Amino acid sequence: MTDVILRTWRTEDAQALAAIANNRNIWNNVRDRLPNPYTVRDALDWIDHTQKENPKTNFAVEYNGLIAGSAGCLLKDDINRKSIEIGYFIGEPFWAKGIATEAVRLITEYVCKEFKPVKIYAEVFEHNKASMRVLHKNGFYLETISRKAVIKNNIVLDNYIWVKLL
Repeated sequence: MTDVILRTWRTEDAQALAAIANNRNIWNNVRDRLPNPYTVRDALDWIDHTQKENPKTNFAVEYNGLIAGSAGCLLKDDINRKSIEIGYFIGEPFWAKGIATEAVRLITEYVCKEFKPVKIYAEVFEHNKASMRVLHKNGFYLETISRKAVIKNNIVLDNYIWVKLL
């Protein structure tokens, strides 16, 4: 899918980011650090944070010229320095178009080129089967299920760890 690109966040993306991120269906599948409700102020703060990153680790997912989501990676350190966690979300109006699959392919490609890890992984809540399919399509495999490992919406959930070894 060539209509999907990853690019750096721009200040003018704030309104579009707030529009897609201020969605309970998104929030139910991401970490609690994503504010809910998600405001334009939150978007501006996030964009400012990403503009200061060096190296760049967080990107806008653009589809046909529109902000469709976010993708990024979390660099590890010390003994885990060759492992990198990826994360992503796609706004609900853009679901079921293959955008997440392409965004994961692109962030994985970027991570491999820029950081040369030996392992890339993603953590997925037990109910997020769509995200698991996206990872599987990108060559990730289910390494483990960490039972009762996370809390979301005050519910204890299993955390699925999907891995790609390089």
